[in-house]
Amino acid sequence: MIAIESQRQFAARIRDPEAVERLPGISPERMAIYEGLFFRNIEGFLASGFPVLRKLIPDAGWHSLVRSFIASHRCRSPYFLEISQEFIDWLQDGYAAEVGDPAFILELAHYERVELALDIADITLPMTGPARVDLLAQPAQWSALAWPLAYQWPVHQLGVDYQPAEPPSQPTCLLVWRDRTHKVRFMQLTGFAYQLATGLQEGEALLPLLHELARRSGQVVDQAFMDQANALLSQWHAQDILL
Repeated sequence: MIAIESQRQFAARIRDPEAVERLPGISPERMAIYEGLFFRNIEGFLASGFPVLRKLIPDAGWHSLVRSFIASHRCRSPYFLEISQEFIDWLQDGYAAEVGDPAFILELAHYERVELALDIADITLPMTGPARVDLLAQPAQWSALAWPLAYQWPVHQLGVDYQPAEPPSQPTCLLVWRDRTHKVRFMQLTGFAYQLATGLQEGEALLPLLHELARRSGQVVDQAFMDQANALLSQWHAQDILL
């Protein structure tokens, strides 16, 4: 029991050196080595997983953010690839904003995590290329590797030269997907296309969904409307979004 308790105290110390006393018998220099190795390891994974966010937060603020995450969050996964998801979970539930933190920190982190999540997803698409079909007449399956996303902030545009203080009046709708060549791709969606994508992702029948979306947006379901819908569906089919 003494050994287990010592391990717990040691782990607590390297997670939060400022709040936990050093174990008896371990020199400050030796303890500092463990503390530094642990911090740099976690910080390195987060910096590589969220490169845009890292650029937008000054060193002092970034290190404070990482230390707060390490000290206060109890990870549920032991895998290094899940550290970025654990960080997002903490931003959602345990993070308290400090002076100077950007208001878009959670949404930007989520957006940056999506690419890794799709890249490592253990899902295989059919190897045969898409055939030409009438997508309005033949049911198509939404790819499990295509994620429609909506954000309050324009996350795909954020960078060193663009950091708005207030979100725009309209949400940013995006589609992120992995195609059969294992390439993760991004496109911006209109509000109509986003609603269509989310409906298809949830398994709604295509034609009733199109009629309902037309009703909501005040459009007439005429030949021009159906032609535009078919063109969008054909584009998604060619891009491995609809299978």
